[in-house]
Amino acid sequence: MIEGLSHITFIVSDLDRMEAFLRAIFDAERVYDSGADTHSLSRERFFLIGGVWVATMEGDPLESRSYNHVAFKIPDSEFDAYERRVREQGVAVRVGRSRIAGEGRSLYFHDHDNHLFELHTGTLDERLAVYSPSE
Repeated sequence: MIEGLSHITFIVSDLDRMEAFLRAIFDAERVYDSGADTHSLSRERFFLIGGVWVATMEGDPLESRSYNHVAFKIPDSEFDAYERRVREQGVAVRVGRSRIAGEGRSLYFHDHDNHLFELHTGTLDERLAVYSPSE
């Protein structure tokens, strides 16, 4: 039986740059740094972001960008503050798709290695409610 999400791993070209990115936008807390050791495939660092284990491993960046992404939930009242944080990092902000009223707001942005992140204000229940036909 699946118990939940274990972790998310990103392959990055620069561990320090990714750590600065994760701390500046997500208030990530580093909980592990392999240093020169390679217990897995390469040097790595582990972070906690909103209780989620996020791993970064040193390697070649993604060759291209796609819509594959990971989304973190934020309160709607903090949307503008998070948008400022993202823009201060100088990374590419992607124009969001058109939205149906009530499904929440989203901010999409790429890191320096072409990973796409989303900050989203809505919930699954809210999304299902606005997508369901009226009875």
